[in-house]
Amino acid sequence: MSGVSGNTEATLAVDARNALGEGATWCARTGRLYWVDIEGARLWRYDPSDGSREGWPMPERLATFALCDDPRLLLLGLASRLAFFDLDSGRIDPLVEIEPDLNTRVNDGRCDRQGRFVFGTKDEGSPLSAVGGFYRLNRDLSLERLPLPAPAISNSIAFSPDGATMYYCDSPRREIRACDYGADGRIANDRRFVALAEADGVPDGSTVDADGGLWNAQWGGARVVRYDASGRETERVTVPTPQPSCVTLGGARLTTLYVTSAREEMSPAALAGNPHAGGIFAAEVGRRGLPEPVFAGAPRG
Repeated sequence: MSGVSGNTEATLAVDARNALGEGATWCARTGRLYWVDIEGARLWRYDPSDGSREGWPMPERLATFALCDDPRLLLLGLASRLAFFDLDSGRIDPLVEIEPDLNTRVNDGRCDRQGRFVFGTKDEGSPLSAVGGFYRLNRDLSLERLPLPAPAISNSIAFSPDGATMYYCDSPRREIRACDYGADGRIANDRRFVALAEADGVPDGSTVDADGGLWNAQWGGARVVRYDASGRETERVTVPTPQPSCVTLGGARLTTLYVTSAREEMSPAALAGNPHAGGIFAAEVGRRGLPEPVFAGAPRG
């Protein structure tokens, strides 16, 4: 850890007590934080200016989502399919089923810098097998599978500030990978970006800051770690719960790191010692984020 700055500690921002909080996303247009409780099948929104919180029930587990060019809409990554969601009316317009012939569900996802939605899937079997995939929903709503290795649990999808590098992982492998990512969507030079050194923790959700650093939540490790563009650890944030799951940089200056977390897989004794598990945590990190890219497609018709 040579060259790593001192630890910052995150504090509780929202006592959400989600079963499986995920998908942390800051909306710079409205100054609000969105996230999901996957197992609770619910979308959440939090306004730090007044502490208010809103929630929307979903027809099935909601794993990921994207802000849209139309601010009234979200693109949902439900367990079995993609759909558009109207925040005003609550209407859900199904778009396309994902891996209907496999025992998988949609998992992590982010938009690329061109406004296309990139996401992956997770095996629902036991033991886990690397049977899922990584996909891209294009602006014209066409869906394509990306030429990347099949994951058991897709995670850490993020893009460099210039959009020329994509990051991703298969969490059980305990490494984050990078590949060259063309504006035309072509992928090349898939390579290891970083391997986790500690005995505990696996890579989960990520975000990229304006300096090109990748912030990664490490499930089971009670930490978020920042890596520079060369893969060197530069900073870490301690999270006072063992299962941080996803991160975003938000707040008025985009310097507040928000971290979702989970309560699932924790014993009653562990929960008694971690009553805020499943909450949203925050820390001022002094690094500026980037406005979240929005999906540039629109519902048909």
